[in-house]
Amino acid sequence: MKIAKMLLAVLMVMGFCAVSRLAAADPVESSVTEAEKGAVILKPLEKLGRGIANVVFGPLELPIQVQETKLKHGGIAGLTYGTLRGVAFVVARLCVGVVDIVTFPFPLPNCPETPDGFGAGYGPIMYPAWVIDVEHDWWNFVYDRDSIPTPIF
Repeated sequence: MKIAKMLLAVLMVMGFCAVSRLAAADPVESSVTEAEKGAVILKPLEKLGRGIANVVFGPLELPIQVQETKLKHGGIAGLTYGTLRGVAFVVARLCVGVVDIVTFPFPLPNCPETPDGFGAGYGPIMYPAWVIDVEHDWWNFVYDRDSIPTPIF
């Protein structure tokens, strides 16, 4: 229980630091749109959410990598190489998730969302950014394929 209270206190302090840092920033009014002003606050929150998702759902990388390897190289490769690849991806997701959670108020170098915009430094460390995205959602587990709009070209 003490650890949970300490973690909550640390997250609150980091949040206050981020808000005071954002309040201290004085962007040039003429070149900043309303959407970019909102991105200043939303990008750190997106980074925190991505970190929590990577820690919680990181173990799903194991079956995802086995399935991807099976589709690309066959069943035996999926069972052997896919399993090893999945374990490596699970460890990577957990580490990246912890880094995203700890550093969410601060931009990181070489993680650009938009290189010179307000999202610079808050982009994903690992691609794909989320464990399950539209391309890796087999059997409609997270996304309902009927609800995803497809372009009509």
